[in-house]
Amino acid sequence: MKDKAVSFLRFVASGKVDEAYRKYIGPSFCHHNPYFRGDVDSLKLAMEENAAQSPNKILEVKHAIEEGEIVAVHSHIRQKPEDLGAAVIHIFRFHDGLIVELWDVGQPIPETSPNEYGMF
Repeated sequence: MKDKAVSFLRFVASGKVDEAYRKYIGPSFCHHNPYFRGDVDSLKLAMEENAAQSPNKILEVKHAIEEGEIVAVHSHIRQKPEDLGAAVIHIFRFHDGLIVELWDVGQPIPETSPNEYGMF
C-alpha cells in the first residue's frame, strides 16, 4: 500500500488528478483537510485547481512508512521549482487496497533556520 500512496501523490503532483482518483480512491473516501468539505469532490476539485495553478509542482518523497492499512508519506513539495516549499506529511488509511481516508499536515520551509540539520 505504501507504493500506492506514493503513486497517488505523484499522479496528483503531476496534474493527473482524475487518474489518481480513478485508480486509488475508494467509494467511501473522506479527508480531514480543514480548508475544504470532507467529501471526495471538494478535495479533488481543489487538487485540480492547484495543478492548473502550479503545473511545475515538484514532489520529493523523503520517507514512506506502512503499518497495516495506514501509510504515512513525508515529502518536500514545491509549487514552483524556485520555491522553498513545505515539508508535508500525508497519512492514508486503506481498505481493500484503496484509499478511504486522508490526513495532511504541512510546515513551510523558512528562509533561515538555526537548525543545522535542516528540514529533511
